Amino acid sequence: MRHVVVMAGTGAIGLMAVFAVDLLNFYYISRLHDPALTAGIGFAAAVSYVQIAVSIGLSIGLGAVTGRLLGAGKPMRARRLASAFLLVMIAGTAVLGSATALLASWLLDLIGASGEAKMQAANFLHIVAPSLPLICFGMAQSSLLRAVGDARRSMQVTLAGAGISAVLDPILIFILHLGLTGAAISTLCARSVVLVVGFASLRRHHMLEWPRLFAVRPAVARIGKVALPAMATNLATPVGGVFVTHFMAKFGLEAISGQAAIDRIVPVAFAMVFALTGSVGPIMSQNLGAGKKGRVQETLGAALLLTALCVLVTWVLLALFHGEVIRLFGLYGVGAELARLFCCWLVGSYFFVGLLFVANTAFNNLGYPLYSTGFNWGRATLGTIPFCWIGAHFGPIGILYGQCAGVLIFGSAAVLTAFRVIRRL
Repeated sequence: MRHVVVMAGTGAIGLMAVFAVDLLNFYYISRLHDPALTAGIGFAAAVSYVQIAVSIGLSIGLGAVTGRLLGAGKPMRARRLASAFLLVMIAGTAVLGSATALLASWLLDLIGASGEAKMQAANFLHIVAPSLPLICFGMAQSSLLRAVGDARRSMQVTLAGAGISAVLDPILIFILHLGLTGAAISTLCARSVVLVVGFASLRRHHMLEWPRLFAVRPAVARIGKVALPAMATNLATPVGGVFVTHFMAKFGLEAISGQAAIDRIVPVAFAMVFALTGSVGPIMSQNLGAGKKGRVQETLGAALLLTALCVLVTWVLLALFHGEVIRLFGLYGVGAELARLFCCWLVGSYFFVGLLFVANTAFNNLGYPLYSTGFNWGRATLGTIPFCWIGAHFGPIGILYGQCAGVLIFGSAAVLTAFRVIRRL
């Protein structure tokens, strides 16, 4: 438990800083009192999260394989494969980022964006999307730092980017009056800083070398076996979010603004739960590589207990201060109703989201990545589309209830399967 708390705690601080800046971004934009801007940042986020999911999936695969090699006492092979795979990551995300920028308007049309909100979202994506290789490389370096057990420097990588955003956001949005464009420029600068700090931190552990072409194929073959299913797994969550945004768009800008506020509260409130997915993985893979099955099961149990405690504390705090949350973001009408319902009642459903995430981490690091792909896509499709479609008949509040019903089913099934996988190791 101590190991899990230390790794997840430092990861949570870094994640919370990043998502807190994203939350501040939304707060600053909401202070401009323009529904088109707040809805625009919600639409842009729905597309951006798909990109980030690709980066997370690739870094999970990199960390899992590297951690297993380090646990088996093969540091030189770990360094060679990691360096070669980073080259492939940068090339692939450069293509994805550029394609997203070019197709931004078409993608926004698919999720129901229109008018001024669509134009603002498109401008944001034109600036931010091409910088995907920067954040992907930064995430990969943070994952490698966790694989070697350097939780403090892994945390510092994300803190550095968050610090830059926290300073630049108010200057660009308010002082220079750049609005959503200012938020996009701030994001670009933060991603650049994450890359530089991560590279400097990782050099201390000699985990990087000049990529060798003969190592590219074995790196892609070995790491890709984990990274591709993990990437597919992580894509499911933002794709499910796109469906929710599409359903919400039918109820106007107020509903989109309320959903966007919830989407920014959640990562900050549950940073510890989300950090478990990146922090527990290397612990599991290292102990699997060392042949210590008992510690793998202990790690899963500790992660689940920590998830339950985090959700309980967050639920109490959000229920007590839901009025302040609504006033803080200037929500009204349907948007205020959505935020109130979430903070007082539906926030408890994130225990089952936590179960799903922790189970997926176990699958990705124990040699069963397709299980995590299946459960996540099951939740994003069968657990989202029919439930939200039915819920939409009762208004935007029904959509939130539909989301909760789907994750309850798939989260429970995933964690039961994870325990069965560990017993069969």
